[in-house]
Order: sequence, then structure tokens, then C-alpha cells
Amino acid sequence: MLLAGKGVRIIEDDRALTTQQAADLLDVSRPHLVKLLERGEIPQLPKVGRHRRVARFEVLSYKRERDAKREEALGELTALSQKHRLGY
Repeated sequence: MLLAGKGVRIIEDDRALTTQQAADLLDVSRPHLVKLLERGEIPQLPKVGRHRRVARFEVLSYKRERDAKREEALGELTALSQKHRLGY
């Protein structure tokens, strides 16, 4: 891209998100996100006072993994459905 004279846009991916912002990004409730943080499924940044913060990069990484697992499970269910002629 740079050799072709085109610019590159750099997006800061390590911004700190509030738990509500992270929950919104994952389309889950804030209490569910807090459970994910407490179980260590998503690493959290040091607290700011009493408030939790999460790196946007970590949330997006978790989302990619979660979505990939969902796609795999859906593929398996579709294959089973077709194998047993259940339709869907």
C-alpha cells in the first residue's frame, strides 16, 4: 500500500473501555461481562478507583474467538441436520 502511494490509517486498538462499553461491543449485559472478567476469560486493566477498565483489543480478541466457536458449532449442527434429514 505504501509503495503504491496510498496512505495507511492506524487505529488505536488498545483504548481502555468501561465495562458498559465492552458489554455493548460484545452485545451482552454488563453483569455478564463482569463475570467474564472475574473468570479471567477477558483480561482487565488495573482499576481506575473502583471502576474496571478493559482494553478494546482484548474485547475484540474475545469476540473473534467467541464468534469462531459459534460458527463452528453452527456448521456441526447443520451437518448433523443434513445427515439425519431433519431440515433447518
